[in-house]
Amino acid sequence: MLKTNEKHLVEMAVQGKIGPAVRSRGWTPDQFGKIHAVPGVGSIVYNVKVGDPAFGWKGDHIEPGVSTVVDENKRADSVNAAYNFLACMGNEARVVTGDAKGAKGVVVGHHGGIEHVMIDFDDKTLDKLTLDDKILIRAFGQGLELTDYPDVKVYNLAPSLLHKMGIKAGRDGTLQVPVTAMVPGELMGSGLGHPDPVSGDYDITTMDEKVIRKHNLDKIRFGDFVALMDCDNTYGRHFLSGAVTIGIVVHSDCIISGHGPGVATLLSCRTPLLKPMRSADANIGQILKIGRFRKPPRTRK
Repeated sequence: MLKTNEKHLVEMAVQGKIGPAVRSRGWTPDQFGKIHAVPGVGSIVYNVKVGDPAFGWKGDHIEPGVSTVVDENKRADSVNAAYNFLACMGNEARVVTGDAKGAKGVVVGHHGGIEHVMIDFDDKTLDKLTLDDKILIRAFGQGLELTDYPDVKVYNLAPSLLHKMGIKAGRDGTLQVPVTAMVPGELMGSGLGHPDPVSGDYDITTMDEKVIRKHNLDKIRFGDFVALMDCDNTYGRHFLSGAVTIGIVVHSDCIISGHGPGVATLLSCRTPLLKPMRSADANIGQILKIGRFRKPPRTRK
């Protein structure tokens, strides 16, 4: 097991509510100038879950599961920023109001700009939730360090999930990290240059379909762990030759030029200390048995 400082981390409650669906413009233009009228971010999404393809949806920036926020009218407010920052991938979430009160879910993403935190719940809970419901998250993970690898920065990651990702120490001194895909750094777009890699995400641009197919990026799924090559997210998001960032896919492909599947930062190092290893099982849903990997409830005979 990787040695960490998790015994010194602070576990803190943060509480949000289900964010309503948002439409920020009348039409959404694509790279060819064609305009679209399709669903976007927010709300309870019943049929899109971790484990589903990030491509192919008739929508833009679709968020899997339940999108939550503290105050949709004050997205830049410090309280909302803390909610987005403190909620880490793999944290437990619990419904505290309404017919679904007591039901538990898992944080699976956070989305910059709209400042949503996405949570996976089972179908029974989704059917009971309403847009008035509140959800409490046991936020735990920010400040996490790998004590034997101080050059690797860890963000947005619950220690419990870190230990289940199958990361192994290589004989060459590297950390071998299972991922479903490796993304060339030149494909990273919207969000590039942001000084804060600890909240939100940035996008894999998908306008060059030949390059996307060449690297099998059209096969990535919500919740996949992917490697961003030559990408430094240690103290900001930028291109740096030799750097490697491991992230999680948090929203769908996009129509808007310069956008695509969103990736939130989990691990980053300025040198090739992180060694991506391809694995079809490198998905938060597969690891935690949630989303499309959740076993159906047993029925009594």
